[in-house]
Amino acid sequence: MALTRAKAEFTLHPYDHDPDAQAYGEEAADALGVPYERIFKTLVAEVEGGLAVAVVPVAGKLDLKALAGALGGKRAAMAEAAKVERVTGYVVGGISPLGQRKQLPTVVDSSALDFETIYFSAGKRGLQIETAPANLITLTRAVTAPIGKPA
Repeated sequence: MALTRAKAEFTLHPYDHDPDAQAYGEEAADALGVPYERIFKTLVAEVEGGLAVAVVPVAGKLDLKALAGALGGKRAAMAEAAKVERVTGYVVGGISPLGQRKQLPTVVDSSALDFETIYFSAGKRGLQIETAPANLITLTRAVTAPIGKPA
């Protein structure tokens, strides 16, 4: 695991995933008793013809225009699920910003910096990683920008 190789501190938090759940991030937050603002979802969008990763709190939504701007583009659109799974190597609902098949440009919502630790998918439904936002930002070579907006 990338965090182990980097000798970064992290904690794995397993929980019982309900196969009928649709809101994976909210399910994780409720199961772990963590505020929605501290659990981050990993989304993949098409920005100017290429794929990019957005990491935003499950409490809100992704601002596609802000994501495009953070990466020097004008427009962004959510990527097709099948393409995302093929490129990242993860299934929707369990996409981790770490350990993807291909390093994609990554933007982490700047609200992550408000917390000592944040949670995000460990690469499968029912497992979250808790670590300092700086670890995620460093390992994904991410930029931070205000890309989240209220739901």
